[in-house]
Amino acid sequence: MILAIDIGNTNIVVGCIDREKTYFVERLSTVRTKTELEYAIDLKTVLDIYHIKKQDIEGCIISSVVPQITNVAKLAAEKILKKEVMVVGPGLKTGLNIMLDNPGEMGADRVADAVAAMTFYPVPLVIVDMGTATTVSVVDEKKRFMGGMILPGVRVSLDALTARASQLSGISIEEPKRLIGRNTVDCMKSGILYGNAAAVDGIIDRIEENLGQKVTVIATGGMSKKIIPHCKRDMIRDPDLLLKGLLVIYEKNRS
Repeated sequence: MILAIDIGNTNIVVGCIDREKTYFVERLSTVRTKTELEYAIDLKTVLDIYHIKKQDIEGCIISSVVPQITNVAKLAAEKILKKEVMVVGPGLKTGLNIMLDNPGEMGADRVADAVAAMTFYPVPLVIVDMGTATTVSVVDEKKRFMGGMILPGVRVSLDALTARASQLSGISIEEPKRLIGRNTVDCMKSGILYGNAAAVDGIIDRIEENLGQKVTVIATGGMSKKIIPHCKRDMIRDPDLLLKGLLVIYEKNRS
């Protein structure tokens, strides 16, 4: 098995995975001021909770969209595992043909998502990753990464709404009693849930119109479990997609 770490703006996803199964997935808060030792303690604690010994871990790979934490996390993992840690970026083979104007600006998380999706699912495909931001990525029938969209994430949208409207209090993201809300809180819940679900449905429809063909849709990310059940489109929800991608990239680059 390997230790896979994805550093996002809000959470750091940590998991142990191999080709047979995912042993665990946990989330830590992304704290930019933490030291190498503090992150090492976090990682060791998670491994201890799941009774995973460092000698059972073949290696480690990190993807990150928070550059100021990347090297700190890398050193922390190396402190625990006593092994060199891979970081997704220039110089690492991914097998992904990126058709962006500037391939270097593509987030490592989107790279890992796309690598996993085209490895395990039929192309052409669309990946909807619902985290701090909701990213939509398109891989065509030739397994080329064509680009996509980035829109405010579910929680970001809700936080912005409550911050800007003094009469609206903070709410949890859960299904309201009915679609057409009869009070302020239910109206907000309905707007956030069904508004985001409708946005995802509409975006997929437009992508298919643009490509002129049907696509496989894979949904992932922390908020996907809240939103995807309310979508009308058929979608495959794969919460471990990113970790699977990191595993594939690790296997392509191990000596």
